[in-house]
Amino acid sequence: MIIHNDSVDLLTTAVPPLQEQRSVLRQLRSELLRLYRPHIQEDPGPIRLMARLVAELEQECRKSNIAQEVIRSEIVNRTIGDVNLRQITECEGTAGGPNDYRLLADEIGIALPGEQLCGYTATGETYLWLRQQMMECERLLLAHNYDPRMYDIYGMGNPLLREWLAQYMQQQWGLPTTWEQLYLGLGAMDSIDKVLRGLAHRYRAQNIPNFGILFPEPGFAVPEWQARSYGYQLHCFPTREEDRFKLTAEQLDQQLQASPNIQLIYLTVTNNPTTFAYSANELDALHTVLRHYRENGRPILLLADLAYIGTGKPADDLARMTTFMPADVWQHTILVSSYSKTCSLTGERLGWVVCGDPKIATAISPSWSNSTATLPGEWQLRFMAYHRLLQERPWLMDKLRNFYRLRRQRLIAQLRDINAQQHLFIEIYLDDDATVYNWSKLAAGEDAFSLFEKTGIASVPGSGFGYSDEYIRCSIGCIPVT
Repeated sequence: MIIHNDSVDLLTTAVPPLQEQRSVLRQLRSELLRLYRPHIQEDPGPIRLMARLVAELEQECRKSNIAQEVIRSEIVNRTIGDVNLRQITECEGTAGGPNDYRLLADEIGIALPGEQLCGYTATGETYLWLRQQMMECERLLLAHNYDPRMYDIYGMGNPLLREWLAQYMQQQWGLPTTWEQLYLGLGAMDSIDKVLRGLAHRYRAQNIPNFGILFPEPGFAVPEWQARSYGYQLHCFPTREEDRFKLTAEQLDQQLQASPNIQLIYLTVTNNPTTFAYSANELDALHTVLRHYRENGRPILLLADLAYIGTGKPADDLARMTTFMPADVWQHTILVSSYSKTCSLTGERLGWVVCGDPKIATAISPSWSNSTATLPGEWQLRFMAYHRLLQERPWLMDKLRNFYRLRRQRLIAQLRDINAQQHLFIEIYLDDDATVYNWSKLAAGEDAFSLFEKTGIASVPGSGFGYSDEYIRCSIGCIPVT
């Protein structure tokens, strides 16, 4: 989609004044919004559509010789949730101190040796340390008769890393996990896709012709698309604002009574987009409902997405995870975990799946051997190195949590300041001190497009999460909050 603006001579070498550039940018933005608005409902990925809109607008601005300072002030990309460690500018207190968040790119091992990042020069020590660890891990695997460069007929990943992750789940949460029940995946999305494919195959093998899955909404929409493509009947339940957009035990019971074919429930324990997390009591109440149905011959599975467990308060996360420990709950639970969001390692794609029931783990294993054939050897070594890093330097997780909290608080303050002037929101929600988002309710007549046009803030409409467009999700990730 290319916009030609007759009022701008792209061939001239003269740079127009900043105010004129702002006028041109706003005209380009209005034209793009007009073209994109009709497609938001029909696009299979509204989040990516909004991100494409921003990318295309920035491209058109550069073609129009608009200065970068104008672009930065008029286009605030809060669509994709990933934190760009290289672009962190926040430093609280002394430069180089514990709250100098600019150092995170260096400390996590993203920054190259000598790379110039936001006012400091990266040492690259962790970058090089990770590569040293990869070599050591490869030698360790070879000593255990596993060659990561060879074809893995099971496609589940090397047993040594799986054992490390199982021990981590045992030590961190007290969950009775074994390495045989844990499979590696290329991030949470790939892991969920493999689980849904494997369970669909299992249901068909059990002659269950019409298997359903329950999705509380708003929620992460990709698993809905995945489930639909594998033949599930989708049951999408709109949660209520007064319940903090969480599925209650009473609502779960009603849904299970109304839809006898629900075999599986997808639940984001700490929610994207709402930023609200299920408490231990709320999870226990859901487990109680599911226990009742299982005792009466209906073994419903719970697919729990833990992508943001680790971004919140450790004590609260421990309480949530402890609810999965009872044997009758654990046996019917499948957990999906990832380092992508908790550690801002989105590009690494480091994920894994744990099945509480070994029989289910065996039943869904063909999804691994028949999809990836073998997980990439270099990726597995990188995964092992990062796991070692996080185990040896637990303070990194504390620093990341503090950084996420800082940005969320700043974003909420910024939205409130804007609202005091323009009255664009009914509610700017406080979060449960977790995730990398803000979820807010717009005033009547406003939507994500009008917000972008009036403030320059590009967000994601509620329809991107199966909900109403009177709500929006803003990410703290892509750029700092000024």
